[in-house]
Amino acid sequence: MKKSITVFTPTYNRKKTLSRLYDSLCSQTSRDFKWIIIDDGSSDNTADLVQKWKADNKIELEYHYQKNKGKLAAQILALDYIDTELFTCIDSDDYMPVDAVEKIIKFWKDHKKNNSAGIIGLDAYEDGKVAGEKLPDIRESTYSELIDHYKITGDKKYIFDTKVYKKFLPYPYFEDETFHEVSWIFTLIDQEHKFLISNEVYCIIEYQQDGLSNGLYKRYKNSPKSFMEYRKVKMQYGINNKVKFKNAIHYVSSCLFAGKWNFFKNAPAKSFIVAAIPFGILLNTYIKYKIKQNTDRIKQGKLN
Repeated sequence: MKKSITVFTPTYNRKKTLSRLYDSLCSQTSRDFKWIIIDDGSSDNTADLVQKWKADNKIELEYHYQKNKGKLAAQILALDYIDTELFTCIDSDDYMPVDAVEKIIKFWKDHKKNNSAGIIGLDAYEDGKVAGEKLPDIRESTYSELIDHYKITGDKKYIFDTKVYKKFLPYPYFEDETFHEVSWIFTLIDQEHKFLISNEVYCIIEYQQDGLSNGLYKRYKNSPKSFMEYRKVKMQYGINNKVKFKNAIHYVSSCLFAGKWNFFKNAPAKSFIVAAIPFGILLNTYIKYKIKQNTDRIKQGKLN
């Protein structure tokens, strides 16, 4: 019988923490899900562990291996295999409360509309504290409204309607960049759909010292073309001029990291870009300073 939701996990040398996620999935009060693991080139015998789990046959599990390309490449591969109505990404160093799958499916069945893009719920830490803040007391919203109007902060858990998500593919993908900005697709989804809002905790998170939550400035510098594409859609569809101008500043900075001196070619909101150039140069300089500062602290043993 086809499942209702896919839990997708990209993993890279996370054998130890992946076991915790596996245990949480085996403990779910609903088994109406399948788990797809995309191994992004691990060298810690992750494959052997997963094969043991498959042999145990406690949950429906698929495993696919690719050479190390980064999280977006893993997600692109996973989408080839996701055929359930819903899917969500649970990182390999996180796990799910035992009733998370059951709550997600019930909430979706009870509240979904024709234009629903999925559900936005909460991430929390092991001590129960919500990451960032709770969501506003509204039934539905676009991603952009949450970020740019309600100013919601902190990680949230996104559960997508698979057909809606795939409608806006393909992602702008660059082989020479590893840490892509994956929020690009949200802005496009926002133009036609809204997310259901739920203040339930669907994921327990724990940041790893070498995880994507660290090294944001390096990601920004080392994946400028991906960030440029994200800023372009934010400039085109920003909910107000302040949002468009802010993203124009970031766009100029990313252009400089990419070595693209013609800021206006294939870019929207050219008047905002003109005004943003001096601020984008300053931002670019600041990011370089922060990268150097963090690098020096690591060398001194002050930052892991």
